[in-house]
Amino acid sequence: QVQLVESGGGLVQAGGSLRLSCAASGRTFSIYAMGWFRQAPGKEREFVSSINWRGGSVYYSDSVKGRFTISRDYAKNTMYLQMNSLKPEDTAIYYCAAADRWPLVVRERANSWGQGTQVTVSS
Repeated sequence: QVQLVESGGGLVQAGGSLRLSCAASGRTFSIYAMGWFRQAPGKEREFVSSINWRGGSVYYSDSVKGRFTISRDYAKNTMYLQMNSLKPEDTAIYYCAAADRWPLVVRERANSWGQGTQVTVSS
């Protein structure tokens, strides 16, 4: 079992930046991919970005490409999401996910989930 804990959410004005963190613990040797998904009110949880835990390859959704950057600190078992040029439509609960295979671009592939962190972007 892998445990995931997110941090770094908050309220920011449009055009601002936030950095999310996700710390993994437990059976971290089983992780092949980690990623971020988000869920806005009344909408389904959608893919944002993911990273190959061993090799560093990344994926981004079209809606965040060029504005968000995913990274990881392998030694600290921690993943980050740097979010720049935030827009009101980025408002959602952001969830960290881990998977035992790559790629991780659909929520059905995730084996573990964090509790979520709220990101609110005001206009």
